[in-house]
Amino acid sequence: MTLVEIIGTIAAVLSTGAFLPQAIHVIRSRDTRAISLMMYACAMSGASLWLTYGLMTMQWPIIIANGVAFVFVTAIFAMKLRDVLVAQKAPRPAE
Repeated sequence: MTLVEIIGTIAAVLSTGAFLPQAIHVIRSRDTRAISLMMYACAMSGASLWLTYGLMTMQWPIIIANGVAFVFVTAIFAMKLRDVLVAQKAPRPAE
């Protein structure tokens, strides 16, 4: 493995792994109040575009890292979106 491949692998593991603690926390607690829907929409879009790029250029580190990241980010995004939609439908208390 070359130095470039080592650096790329470490970067991929760190970038992808950064979403894992948040995904675990959200899945366990079902609490998405402190999460930005827009941030996760951007992260999901970015991961899907990087995944597409990796598939088009057949670069396996990019494919694997962004495929895994896309799964984590999409799970968090879906839970946050669900909470936002439920909150919009909930009746508001009288003031």
